[in-house]
Amino acid sequence: MPRFLSPEWMAEASAAAATSPELAEASAGVHLVVQQVVTGGPDGDVRYVVSLSDGRARFGAGEAADADVAFTTDWETAVAVATGASSAQDAFASGRLRVRGDVTALLRHARALDGLHAVFAGLRERTTY
Repeated sequence: MPRFLSPEWMAEASAAAATSPELAEASAGVHLVVQQVVTGGPDGDVRYVVSLSDGRARFGAGEAADADVAFTTDWETAVAVATGASSAQDAFASGRLRVRGDVTALLRHARALDGLHAVFAGLRERTTY
């Protein structure tokens, strides 16, 4: 079982995003780049990028200078959101999730983001936190 945000987890997440016909359909016509920064993890800070581009999804470690929106949170909050113990909205409202960039892009592309969330459902079940 891959550990959350480990290189193995990133590889599985990337494969799941790239091969999902449901996500391809949900993200058709969408152009969105999301940068995520998780601080204080077991291996230090982790930076990864989710890119949706007209039915193609990419997910992987790294930085995106062209990110439409960026999230920053600590490890505990990221785990809580990933496992469903908390929502991103609750984390944002309590100040545990910081957002910068074009927040309206998240609203415009909610269907694609929901599709991304669904793709990772199976991975969540196999992940250790």
